[in-house]
Amino acid sequence: MVKSKDQFDKPLAQNRKASHDYFIEDTFEAGMVLTGTEIKSLRGGRANMGDAFATIRNGEIFLHNMHISPFEQGNRHNPTDPTRTRKLLMHKAQIRKLIGASKQEGYTIVPLKVYTRNGYAKCLLGLGKGKKNYDKRESAAKKDAERDIQRALREKQKVAR
Repeated sequence: MVKSKDQFDKPLAQNRKASHDYFIEDTFEAGMVLTGTEIKSLRGGRANMGDAFATIRNGEIFLHNMHISPFEQGNRHNPTDPTRTRKLLMHKAQIRKLIGASKQEGYTIVPLKVYTRNGYAKCLLGLGKGKKNYDKRESAAKKDAERDIQRALREKQKVAR
């Protein structure tokens, strides 16, 4: 079976807390600059995005605190620091848009997931606005209600058969 170019591979690393802590309003795709055997570690699922965040300095965007474990069969080209700052590749117009949006009160750039597309590592960035505690409770209640509805529909379909 041939995959289409638009189809994503499964995420290599995902920030599951991002949707819990932020309202994601817009998403951007960025390429990642990796060194040595980091891509092999990523493909092996040895990455963690729990505390990762993105910043913009001098018109360039960087990813901080993303942990990529060293590759076991690595050689001297293995990076020594697994949480080093990694440069992200985006078009200047997209970076300018992110700069303008992130300057607004309460907005931040949140890395959502890392995946491969056409053999290249990509990072999906989200423009997020922080949630308050009452927002988190409200979205959890909505999620529970949606789960109950889906469960009831499945039960109803089982009875109908």
